[in-house]
Amino acid sequence: MNLSHNTVLITGGTSGIGLAMAEAFLKAGSVVAVCGRREDRLQAVRDRHPAVLTRVCDLGVGRSRLDLADWAASALPRLNVLVNNAGIQRDIDFTQGLGDFLSGENEIRVNLEAPIMLSGLLIPLLKANAPASIINVSSGLGFVPAARMPVYSASKAGMHAWSMAIRRQLAGSGIKVFEVAPPAVDTNLNPEGRAARGGFKAGLGPEEFTASVMEQLKADVPEIGYGMTAGFLHASRADLDRAFERLNAAPS
Repeated sequence: MNLSHNTVLITGGTSGIGLAMAEAFLKAGSVVAVCGRREDRLQAVRDRHPAVLTRVCDLGVGRSRLDLADWAASALPRLNVLVNNAGIQRDIDFTQGLGDFLSGENEIRVNLEAPIMLSGLLIPLLKANAPASIINVSSGLGFVPAARMPVYSASKAGMHAWSMAIRRQLAGSGIKVFEVAPPAVDTNLNPEGRAARGGFKAGLGPEEFTASVMEQLKADVPEIGYGMTAGFLHASRADLDRAFERLNAAPS
């Protein structure tokens, strides 16, 4: 993948991995647009990088996805890279039923339905501007689920399966499909859950992770991991089962 001379739209691009990817594409010489739910965070991105285009969008809402696609067709007529990065993560306990699941944002809608719908809306524009790319940010938890985050893990497993399927569907269309599977990264994802685990820190910043991602994109690596998730991508079922037991072992 050529990292320069693209027009790139990144969802959830105001912080963490999304912002780091925006900055990396911008540095490489691409036009970059980001969307996010909060205008104040988008303004902070514009203050830091005046060249970045921004759009308020709540991808959990169907109308907002349609509006984003319409805006992209108008403001980004040469769009050829879509980065499906926006996501939410929640600790959810099903031992008492559905209450915990229903009490907060819907991870299936935001993490899986939204990128599927947005990609479908934008594929005609991406095809028109081929060579093009769709970059789906999944998670290591899509391969080795965390029991405390069951819906998030399931949504990212769905993202992995969908990425594989549309990579095959779009072969020959001029659109490459990449999957990026991060390990735990120090971002604003699931602050409540991290606090409950004693202020969990992964020791991996989004800039370090993204630097590796960009090198692998440049080398046309279709499934991109880092550290332990690089191993997950090629692990046997037995290896994944052992990793699941380690991840979900009760603290001593």
